[in-house]
This record gives sequence, structure tokens and C-alpha cells, in this order.
Amino acid sequence: MLSRAVTLTAALALLGPSLVVSRPPAPAAQPELILWAWERPVDLRRLPSGTGVAFLAQTITIANASHLVSRRRQPLLVDPSTPLVAVTRIDAPGDAGSPDADAIARAIADTSRLPRVGGVQIDFDARASQRPMYRRILHGVRAALPPQTPLTMTALASWCLDDNWLDELPVDEAVPMLFQMGSEADVVRRDWRSRTLASKCRASVGVSLGEPAPRNPTGGRTYVFNPGPWNPLAIQAALEEKR
Repeated sequence: MLSRAVTLTAALALLGPSLVVSRPPAPAAQPELILWAWERPVDLRRLPSGTGVAFLAQTITIANASHLVSRRRQPLLVDPSTPLVAVTRIDAPGDAGSPDADAIARAIADTSRLPRVGGVQIDFDARASQRPMYRRILHGVRAALPPQTPLTMTALASWCLDDNWLDELPVDEAVPMLFQMGSEADVVRRDWRSRTLASKCRASVGVSLGEPAPRNPTGGRTYVFNPGPWNPLAIQAALEEKR
């Protein structure tokens, strides 16, 4: 995913390391519609029942065997009843080297302690050469999370099709990103429903407002990205995408 793009109170100054919040048990299941909220001021109050929010909690930049954690800076307004997923974006634009995968995993797992968070998601367009590092991070996050906390990841469409490497990973769900796919977008959309998907990709789909998308072949969870601001019209469009 590109940089896509509470006062849970003044607490979202909150995503700072000093915040310690007791975490309620994770819900038995995530909502069927989840809106991505990226790094901008976002007001997602008064969402319909059964709608959750996956918000960018932090970005971790990896380069030259080191990493930098940048916490969310922008406010996010949600109702107390809205289920939340904390998303960590990983950027490794150049030579990642061999960073401390355990430290990165701990930083990601710590987002599960943010207020009312019921799941953790990682967004990383890992190159083939970066997959061993990504596996180590994922296994570290899974080991550091409570067993009942869902761990999900975003997935390039190719990872779910011919280049499947996901089934061995310790994630509950891989969300196929069926947008911003470049020159092969039309082929992927046309063939998606007829293709055999990796098992981790069968429970959900990720789409974007303003781009065509194939019907979710599983009828499962839909994540919706909005390149513009979330407002009542955009929320209604996301509901239509789900339907």
C-alpha cells in the first residue's frame, strides 16, 4: 500500500510510548467492513453498526540494519463502540540490511495495548529479498501478542495468486490489495473470481474508493481505503462497496 494514505480523546497524543492502557479481551470476530484511516486528521464517528476502523498507528522505516519508529501524529475520532485495528506501516526503501527483528516485532506488538484495539495489522510491500526478514518479524509479533489478538497483514495480489508464500506465515488473515496495482490491474480484476487463492487470502479483500474492484469471491471481510478524506458521502460509498 502506498502512503495511503483517538481523541480516542486527547489520548491520541496518545500513541506516545508513555501511554499504558489496560486492554479488554479481543472480540471473537472482526467486523465485516473495516475502513482504513491513514495519516491525516480523521473523523469516523457515527459509523453504522458492524463497521470497524484500521488506523495507522505508526510507521517503521528500516535502512542500513537499523530502524526508526514514527508514531501517528494526526487525531482520529471514533465512537467508543467502534472496533479498532492498529496498523503498522513498514518502509524499507533501500538496503534494509539485517535490522533487529525482535525489537521491530516488539514495537508492533505494543500497538495492541492502545485504547480499545482488538487487532494488529502490518502493511509491508516486502521485496522477495526482504521476505526472510519479514517472516522473522511476523513470528516475533505473533509470539509477543496475546493468543486471542488477531494478527493480519496486507498482501499484494500476486502473493495470493502465482507467487504464494503466505500459507506458512503466522497470520490470521492476509488482505489482498486490489487497488493501485499498476499495468496488470485489469487482468487481475477480470480473473480474480476464477483464480485459486492462497488460503490466507480467502477471508477478506482490500479495495479503494474510486477504483473498480472484483466482487469478493468469499463474501467475507472488506477493507476500504479512501485516497481522499472520510466524510458521510465517502462512508456511504464504502458501504456500497461492501454490498
